[in-house]
Amino acid sequence: MIHPRDTSTMIAFGGSEDEVIFSLESLTQAAIIFIMGVAIIVANVLVIATFVNYRGQTDVINCYLLSLSVADLLCGLLVVPLSVYPALVQQWVYGNVVCRIVGYVEVTLWAVTVYTFMWISVDRYLAVRKPLRYETIQTKTRCQCWMAFTWISAAMMCCPPLLGFNEPNFDKESYICMLNWGNMAAYSITLGILILGPSLITIIYTYTYIFNMMRKLKSGVPIHDKEYATALSENLSNPSHIMSFVLVAVFWISWTPFVGVKLYEYFTGVKFQMPFLHFGIVWIGFMNSLWKSLILIFLSPQFRLALRIFCMTICCRYKGRMQAELIGMEADD
Repeated sequence: MIHPRDTSTMIAFGGSEDEVIFSLESLTQAAIIFIMGVAIIVANVLVIATFVNYRGQTDVINCYLLSLSVADLLCGLLVVPLSVYPALVQQWVYGNVVCRIVGYVEVTLWAVTVYTFMWISVDRYLAVRKPLRYETIQTKTRCQCWMAFTWISAAMMCCPPLLGFNEPNFDKESYICMLNWGNMAAYSITLGILILGPSLITIIYTYTYIFNMMRKLKSGVPIHDKEYATALSENLSNPSHIMSFVLVAVFWISWTPFVGVKLYEYFTGVKFQMPFLHFGIVWIGFMNSLWKSLILIFLSPQFRLALRIFCMTICCRYKGRMQAELIGMEADD
C-alpha cells in the first residue's frame, strides 16, 4: 500500500504478480531509521563494554551513565528496528500486541531516562553541596539501589496501557507505534506529573545551585572554612558537572520539538500538513540515544581513558598489565 502523500519516484521489485512498489521517499526514510538503529546499538554497546571493562577508580556517576546506556541500547534493539519495514510499506505489519508492547517500552525507557537525569543532578548537587562527605553519602551500592528502584517503578507506572486499557496508535508519518494518551487523559496527566514534576524541579534547582557556586568561586567570594573551600574547588573542577549538564540539556532539546508540536496540535485541534515534519521531530528525539555516547567521548576525560583501555585490551595480549600502566599514568597526571 502506498501512502496518499507519496508522489515521488516509484521503485519496483519482484515479478509481475508479486511486485512490491516502494517510493523513493519511503526508501529514504527506511534507510535513515536503519542507519540510526545501527548507530545507536553500536555506540551504546561500546559505552557499556567500556564501563564494564574499566578496572580503575570510577566516579559514582558512572552507575547512572551505565543505566542511561542500557536504556538507549534497549531502544535501539526493541523500538527502532521495528520501524524500518513499516516505513517501506507505509503501514504497521506486526499486529496490535507488538504495537502495544513497543509503545509501552518507549514510555518506560523515556521515564527511566528522565528519572536517571534527576538522580545525576542530585549526585552532582551533593558533590558540590557536601564535598567533604560526598563519598560517604553517595556510595556505589546506594546508587545501584536507586537505579533498580527507578527501573522497577517506571515499569510499573507505565504498565496500564500494556494491560489493554489503551489502544495503540501507529503514526503513519513517523512509522512508530505510540500509545494513544488522549483516550486516558486522567492517567496521562497523572503520569506526566509524576515523571516530569519532580525531575524538572530537581534538575533546575540543583544545576542552578551548582552554577551559582561556580560563579561565586570564580569571583573570589571568601570561604572561611579552608578545608571546605579546597574540597569544593576540587569538586567544581571535575568535568562531570558540565558533561552531565550537557547530557540533560541535549535530551530536552532533542525532545522539545516533538512535545511542542504535539501539545499545539492537541490543544488547537489543527494538525500541521508539512511533509517530513512529524517524521523529523520524532526521530530527532530518538537521536538523543546516540548523542549521549558522543558527549561522553568529548566531555569526559575518564571515559576517554576507559575507552582507550578497552580498545587496547582488544588488541593487546597483556591486558592486565597494560590496564595497570594506563591507570597508573592517569593517577600520576
